[in-house]
Amino acid sequence: MKIYTEQELLDMKEEVNTAKTTVSELTGQKQVVVRQLKEDWECSNIKQAEAKIEAFDNRITSYNKKIEEGCLELDKLLETGKEEEE
Repeated sequence: MKIYTEQELLDMKEEVNTAKTTVSELTGQKQVVVRQLKEDWECSNIKQAEAKIEAFDNRITSYNKKIEEGCLELDKLLETGKEEEE
């Protein structure tokens, strides 16, 4: 069994206290994020938030596709209009 010096024990105690502070801070941050998820996005956990993100991504993809199709349609109409003018 290793015998620790007083300084080693003091250093370990400081490490433990630092870790406790970090855990406390992270716990507080987690509580804030969970509260914000509930209030802003009506999600009670990360899994629900991930599902909501996926649904938003799908909607964005759909909107982008519609925009691209609309732009192509507009380009065709503009080209047809130019040809008629000539």
